[in-house]
Amino acid sequence: MPPQLRPHTRHDLTGRPAPARLAYPADDVLVVSGLPGSGKSTLMRRCARARVIDSQHTRARFARALPGVPYALYRPLVRLAHYLRLRAAVRAGGPLVVHDCGTLPWVRRALARATARQGRRLHLLLLDATPAQAADGQRRRGRRVSRYAFARHRRSAAALRALVTAAGPLPPGVASAVLLPRTAAPRLSAIEFTPAPAPVPVPAPVPVPVQARVTDCATHAT
Repeated sequence: MPPQLRPHTRHDLTGRPAPARLAYPADDVLVVSGLPGSGKSTLMRRCARARVIDSQHTRARFARALPGVPYALYRPLVRLAHYLRLRAAVRAGGPLVVHDCGTLPWVRRALARATARQGRRLHLLLLDATPAQAADGQRRRGRRVSRYAFARHRRSAAALRALVTAAGPLPPGVASAVLLPRTAAPRLSAIEFTPAPAPVPVPAPVPVPVQARVTDCATHAT
C-alpha cells in the first residue's frame, strides 16, 4: 500500500496495510461512520486536517451545561443543535469531516445532495470494528449504549458495510468509499484535503521551419 491513498472508488483495506494518509480533493466532505465505540471520534481528532463536526462535541457541551441531568432528557436538543451546526458548516464551504452514527441514512443522502449543489463531492470512511471491539471501546470511554440501541447500530453498520464492499457503482452523490479495519486505523496518521495533482504536460511537437521543409523536399527530388 502506498504511503498516500487518494480514494476515488471503493477501497476495501481488509487484510491490506493501511496507508499513512488519505488525501481527498480540496473542499470535499468526508463522512466517518462505524459502530459506537469503534473509535470514530478518536480517529477524527487524531488525523483530520480540516474542520470536524462531531455530535459528541455537542453532547459534551450540553453535559457541561446540564450536570446531573440524564442524557435521554436532552438528547433531542443535542441532535437538533448538531444538525444545525452541520448545516451551517456545509453552507460555509470548505473541507469538512463529519461524524456519522450510521443509523440515519437520510443524513448521508441529504449531505450528498447539499454538497452536489455546491459542486463538491461526498466521501465515506467506514471504521470497521467487530461488535466485541466496539463494546470494548465503549467500556474504555466510560459510556455505553443500550442493548437495543447497539443492536440497531449493528444492523445499520452491516448494511453500510455491504454498501461499501458491494460490486457496481456507488450510490448517487458518493464519490468514494473506504473500509478501514479498526485494527489498521492506528497506521493512518492524516486525513488531508488537497488539490488534485496537476497533470503532467505533454511536450508540444517542435515545428519544422518552412525553409527546412523546402530544402528537404528539394534534396529528395534530386
